[in-house]
Amino acid sequence: MSTVEQHSQEPQWLTVPQLRAWRELTFLMGQLPTVLDAQLKRDAGLSYLEYYVMAGLTEQPNHEMRLSDLASRSSAELSRLSHLISRLERRGFVRRMTDGDDRRFTRAVMTEAGLAHMAEAAPAHVEEVRGLVFDVLDDSEVEVLRSCVEKINKQLR
Repeated sequence: MSTVEQHSQEPQWLTVPQLRAWRELTFLMGQLPTVLDAQLKRDAGLSYLEYYVMAGLTEQPNHEMRLSDLASRSSAELSRLSHLISRLERRGFVRRMTDGDDRRFTRAVMTEAGLAHMAEAAPAHVEEVRGLVFDVLDDSEVEVLRSCVEKINKQLR
C-alpha cells in the first residue's frame, strides 16, 4: 500500500471503551505527578523529579549512578538533570564525582545528608501514594495495573 493510499483511508478511531480508558489515563498522567509534586514540596521541600532522582540513587549500590543513566531512568534530558543535581549539591544532598571506570562520565553520589532527608521524606510520600493509588485497589487490581503498565512501558522502550 502506498503512502497516499494509507493517508486516504479512514483512521481507525478508538472504540468507546478505549476512548474512556484513554481519557482516564491522560487525566491520571496529568494529575498524579501534580498532586505528588505538591505533597513532596510541602512535606520534604523537594520537587517530584528531585525526589525520584534521589530515590533512584538510594536504590543503587553505594548510592551512586552515572548522570547519563540517571537521566535516562528519570526521563529527563541530561542538561535538565545536571541543573537538578546542581540544586541538590547546593543543599548538600548529593555530590558529583568522576566515574572510576570511565573518566568521561560523571556520577552522582548521595550524601549522608541526602540519605537522611530521604529517610524523613519517604514515609509521608509512601502514605500519599498508598492513599491515592493502592488503597482504592484490591490485590488483583494492583496486579492488573502492574501488568498493563508493564506492557505499555515495553512499547515505549
